[in-house]
Amino acid sequence: MTSKAKQSSMLIKNLLIGPDFSIKDTLKRLNEVGKKVLVVVDESDRLLGTITDGDIRSHILEGISIESTISDIYNKNPISLQRSEYSHELSRKMLIDHKIELLPIIDENCHVVDFTVWNESDTRRVGLTKGKVPLDLPVVIMAGGKGTRMAPFTSILPKPLIPIGERTVLEVIIEGFREFGIRDYFLTLNHKGEMIQAYFNSIEKDYNINFVSEKDCLGTAGGLKLIEKLVCDTFIVSNCDIIVRADYAEVVEFHRDSKAELTILSSIQRYRIPYGVVQFRQGGEVTQLLEKPEYTFTINTGVYILNRECLKLIPNDTFFNMPDLIETLIRQNRKVLTYPVNENDYIDIGQWKEYREAVQKLS
Repeated sequence: MTSKAKQSSMLIKNLLIGPDFSIKDTLKRLNEVGKKVLVVVDESDRLLGTITDGDIRSHILEGISIESTISDIYNKNPISLQRSEYSHELSRKMLIDHKIELLPIIDENCHVVDFTVWNESDTRRVGLTKGKVPLDLPVVIMAGGKGTRMAPFTSILPKPLIPIGERTVLEVIIEGFREFGIRDYFLTLNHKGEMIQAYFNSIEKDYNINFVSEKDCLGTAGGLKLIEKLVCDTFIVSNCDIIVRADYAEVVEFHRDSKAELTILSSIQRYRIPYGVVQFRQGGEVTQLLEKPEYTFTINTGVYILNRECLKLIPNDTFFNMPDLIETLIRQNRKVLTYPVNENDYIDIGQWKEYREAVQKLS
């Protein structure tokens, strides 16, 4: 077997999971293989179904524990293609017609022997993963911070202009939203704002940017007060040092259908404690020793869907952070929801370690 064939065989094996996998382990496997879908098989690799990150998300939002198995939540009626009938044209047509990301290839006994995936470099599938119509709402990017976590770099260059390859962080963030047809952007500026404005005024772009200057640093939400009369009923807010790869058409639909006031895009993250954790009861009696345990948390990514009504709660010309706004909404019993994405769909560029990892991921 050639090296390429071995790699292909290994990838197929990594895409296969059993119905007894936990939701947590399924998310981990999705993250490891960098796909949005896995194939569920029995002990003999016979096709049972498929499971996507969207399937998992909807059940997590229903309150199902991530320690539960996927046996009741995977799709038991998968679309597949017989190996004897395979052709590139047919597999591509099936991917488009059924709006799926991955098509299992099976033999005459229903064993999974291969797969084919949607290749966006072949033809962009506008209207499927990116939403049927362009999103007609603005994005506000909070670009006024000092970027102290990346000093001394940010003593000279503002954080939004930090390069990722041949583009700036801000351009990478905007390009992610441009995939959904979003054309209008607001940048809230403070620290070295003139440099940011000068840069974007000097480049060619197929979108509109409105610059909003804060006289003083107003925190992660205070600057939103300045655009209260400029935005429509629903808009997106993003920090300038993170990238969240999500289906924003689906996120906005979720926000509107749920009649939420604010939706937090969150990310399911796994953290391994690098030490043995001692559990004990009163008197110091040890009950268990957990060796380098792994814990799962749902964290705030710094991307939000907001209704304009929320901005009435932000005081004028006052330092005000997004957690302050969220806590105020919750205190007033107004609807705040979360939309979780998997670990690999959240990229933090705000610290040197994360920056280096982000450059690797994005390249």
